[in-house]
Amino acid sequence: MAVDIKAPEFPESVEDGTLASWHKQNGESVERDEKIADVETDKIVLEVYALESGTLEVLIEEGDTVERDAILARISGGSKKASKKKAAEPKKAAEPKKAAEPKKAATPPPAPPPPPAASAPADSNGAAAALALSPSVKKLVHEHDLDPAQITGSGKDGRIVKKDVLAFIESGSSASAAPSAAPPKKAAPVEAQAGVRRVPMSRIRARIAERLKEVQNTAAILTTFNEVDMKPVMDIRSRYKEQFIAQYGVKLGFMSFFVKAAVEALKKYPAVNASVEGDEIVYHEYYNVSIAVSSPRGLVVPVIRNADQMTFADIEREIRVLAEKAQTGKLTLEEMVGGTFTITNGGTFGSMLSTPILNAPQSAILGMHNIVKRPWVVGDDIAIRPIMYLAVSYDHRIVDGKEAVSFLVSIKESLEHPEKLLLQL
Repeated sequence: MAVDIKAPEFPESVEDGTLASWHKQNGESVERDEKIADVETDKIVLEVYALESGTLEVLIEEGDTVERDAILARISGGSKKASKKKAAEPKKAAEPKKAAEPKKAATPPPAPPPPPAASAPADSNGAAAALALSPSVKKLVHEHDLDPAQITGSGKDGRIVKKDVLAFIESGSSASAAPSAAPPKKAAPVEAQAGVRRVPMSRIRARIAERLKEVQNTAAILTTFNEVDMKPVMDIRSRYKEQFIAQYGVKLGFMSFFVKAAVEALKKYPAVNASVEGDEIVYHEYYNVSIAVSSPRGLVVPVIRNADQMTFADIEREIRVLAEKAQTGKLTLEEMVGGTFTITNGGTFGSMLSTPILNAPQSAILGMHNIVKRPWVVGDDIAIRPIMYLAVSYDHRIVDGKEAVSFLVSIKESLEHPEKLLLQL
């Protein structure tokens, strides 16, 4: 008995997704609870698992849109016991009764209908081919004005898949496939430009682009800068790193200091932790700090919830867990929503200075950068110190310049005097 594999349950705010990849191909054997596909939404990647063991029949191609409750595939064959029974069935087909049945067809059949016109077979084949096309294939065929009947399908039962259309276009057959009466007005785009590779934008990448452009169009974004001497923090890390790892099982990184410093500054300047909803300002009396993380599918921003109630070790553990999930595509929607302030670290890639863009609907974002040894005035002397440039971009609609500058100065002071973080000064 065949088992339908439906689309995974989408979050309430997500209506559809894209079949990102099949981990098993059509006709392959799969085991129960084995991962077989990934469905990408504009927020997260959802994994699809086999409900039973058997043979996979793929119904939706990679790149196709997946609606709610859509059937992605079927698994036939069932358990091993069922497959053994099915293996025995072909032997029954060899019995004499089955072989004798065709002889009953000797009775004269009714008169056949008149033969169709010469063009009918081609037209019917073309219609059948068009009906079997997936949405992405239909789009490609339509864009290049192709006749599906001219394309040889390599999918199951001769079904045309995307690679068949691309191969047909590259072979140059599309020009000859077009009707002679039609002008070759679309022939030019068929030829690929040398040195150019076109790749469809992923759902997540498209959503990132949409959100970034949206925040630019709605918020009044300004950026203020400062610089911080990182020697005190680096001295603490160097002094206690071995003891910290031994006691907590995680490294003492820079990010926990910045999260703690940001939380203390947010308490002093609540507008930086607020957001705009319509004509209202929403002040958050909790501190959910989003951490920008680079992943194979693009930038994601998981959230450290209630960071004000966490220790340095708690923050470092949470960051490690979220970063690992981001790299493997296992972040859940709940782990990516609800942030009130964001920290992004371009310094890991060597950035000296940048103007980070807001993570809507938040009103501010802190940008960290690389640490470089620079001449630094200490008292009346000049010393070489590890200096980092900091940047805070903020929504000037609700955050005044004085608040933004003071907020960044508060972070600077906390980092240059880490004991303030312990005393919450």
